[in-house]
Amino acid sequence: MIGRFRISLVVLIFALLGGCATLPPGSDFPKIASSALAHPEETRLGRQFETAARKHDGNSAFRIIPVGADGFLTRMQMINSAERTLDLQYFIFRGDETGRLLTEAVLHAADRGVRVRVLIDDGETTAGDEQITMLEAHRSIEIRLFNPFAYRGHTQLLRATEFMLNASRLDYRMHNKLLVVDNAVALIGGRNIGDQYFQIDPESQFADDDVFAAGPIARNLSKSFDEYWNNALAIPAEALSGGKTTTAALNEHRAELKDESRQLKSNEVEYVKRVASGEPFAGMLSGRLPLVWARAQLVADSPDKKQVENGQMVGRLMHREVAKATAAVQSELLMVTPYLIPGEEGMKLLKDLRQRQVRVRILTSSLEASTVLLAQAGYMHYRLPLLENGVELYEIRSLLGNARGSGETAAISRYGNYSLHAKLFVFDRQRLFIGSMNFDQRSMHLNTEIGLIIDSPVLAQQVAARFEAMVLPVNSYRLTLRPNDADRSPGLLWHTEENGRAVEYTMEPARSDWQRIKANALSLLPLDKEL
Repeated sequence: MIGRFRISLVVLIFALLGGCATLPPGSDFPKIASSALAHPEETRLGRQFETAARKHDGNSAFRIIPVGADGFLTRMQMINSAERTLDLQYFIFRGDETGRLLTEAVLHAADRGVRVRVLIDDGETTAGDEQITMLEAHRSIEIRLFNPFAYRGHTQLLRATEFMLNASRLDYRMHNKLLVVDNAVALIGGRNIGDQYFQIDPESQFADDDVFAAGPIARNLSKSFDEYWNNALAIPAEALSGGKTTTAALNEHRAELKDESRQLKSNEVEYVKRVASGEPFAGMLSGRLPLVWARAQLVADSPDKKQVENGQMVGRLMHREVAKATAAVQSELLMVTPYLIPGEEGMKLLKDLRQRQVRVRILTSSLEASTVLLAQAGYMHYRLPLLENGVELYEIRSLLGNARGSGETAAISRYGNYSLHAKLFVFDRQRLFIGSMNFDQRSMHLNTEIGLIIDSPVLAQQVAARFEAMVLPVNSYRLTLRPNDADRSPGLLWHTEENGRAVEYTMEPARSDWQRIKANALSLLPLDKEL
């Protein structure tokens, strides 16, 4: 153990001797540019949706997937349906039960001759997540890591040391989430790959949304993937591991995946059997689960977002497009964001809406439901000014009184570990944004993001109905300003419902006094630009 630590330390020191590198390790490794399937109409899915799009005036088809388990099932079934190409782009790809099942499905797709490209950010990698990179030994699979660390182990001290010495590069992360099959159908939204994001882990459930997308918009999504895949920051896994994974190691990994896939059971639901049923994906293809046809705009950052923001190159900044759509709202803005750190520009945007008498309602994380205490501490500064400007502010509870609209089962909800992860905007109940972008400074300036703005009253009203369910008193805290008096400075009140009775808290609800103390202490740090 000590020997491996010393070797890792030496490797890290040599990697950092050159100072703050602008490109990650392995950037000089030879790689071949590639692009999406040129003729998706040659596949079953491509033919189906090309014909359907013509009948719907060239629009694209959409269906929102709010249930966590359905997000997992749809991914598995989409991967199983791939005929020619499969592209996956994720911020996090965990090596837990669902992550390994999806890895096995990807491997089977490659066995069928499907060309597979997997692009994963390296910022939040933990022990075991590297299992996906073992697939690069397969001749039909390529794995690339976005802006990777030089140190490939999982000792937090070494990883933190490298970050501190090279923060200008390593603070820049790819937060995109995208799955595209045969350049014909796609899944996009806020979910990463992992048990928490599919809401099957009793210890932690992240409420989120995907939107299934098919038709012309799929080609635009593939273009975005290609741009990231061929970027200088996308490094082949082989360049970082010191050589290609051996066939023997891949075969051993294949056997492990097969053994583990025989039974994934959570709260008495056998997900492997549900994957085999074909639902919900088969229902979307058959029309039993109706798709909504609408116009949509892809909004995505350029992979070189930092250079675009600095004026060093021409490119796209998606937060500008989302802000433009937000500024155009006439009557009501609904927002769901787990991290709410608007900064000066976000506060101005919301203040301008309120000055035009636009109703603004925001659902975000409560302290007790927060999983990122530093971000929660940053948000605490904005609550008073938001309320003073007339914004209606709700914080989700960790224990829901009603699981309807939450994306999780009633059985899972009773554990009281509910957290927000969705990123949704509803504009006048006529249009909506869904994607990976939080309403915080990191999403605006430090992470790359992707999403869709969809012109659909039907979908907008579906999301609005779920918003209304989640802000019910049994599910959230409604914040109000505490009345001023001579003895007290302006403060907050939290209103909710418990055991059928209205409850008002004058002290912020938390899991413990210690959690509250830590959040208040962290709120003193001037870190908004990092949050």
